[in-house]
Amino acid sequence: METLLIISAIVCGLIGIIGSVVPILPGPALSFVGLLCAYLSDSSSITTGMLWMWGAITAVVSIMDYVLPGYFSKVFGGSKAGITGATLGVFAGLFMGPIGIILGPFAGAVIGEMLNQHRTLDEAVKVGFGSLLSFIVGTGLKLVVAGMMMYYIAQDLAGRIEWPW
Repeated sequence: METLLIISAIVCGLIGIIGSVVPILPGPALSFVGLLCAYLSDSSSITTGMLWMWGAITAVVSIMDYVLPGYFSKVFGGSKAGITGATLGVFAGLFMGPIGIILGPFAGAVIGEMLNQHRTLDEAVKVGFGSLLSFIVGTGLKLVVAGMMMYYIAQDLAGRIEWPW
């Protein structure tokens, strides 16, 4: 059981980092599961207080990930069409690799604003920029949180793994 928990902690931590960039995977939540697996393993140095703190941080970051796009869209003058376009752009961008993941929300927001609101190109690009900024801020925040949890997972497990060499 100990080995399964250690492997699960490492795998969840790594997939959590990937999930911070790939919109389909809940990155910080997966990293938290990895931290929980490390905590549940024998002789863990992770405290209950630390686990609660990272649980709260994970919840806040997850909520912010849903709030930020709407907030940035409003700040940059976006409408529901722009938000919908940005969301569709995220999923369309998944099929275009890393550049698509970054530019998909921007293009989707611009197209959504142009089609539904009859906005000028300058106005639509401004909303698209807000969507892109939202993606960058949200992704950066998720990467920092998932990376920190992976650091604590690795720190916790490093002294307990018996290496064959």
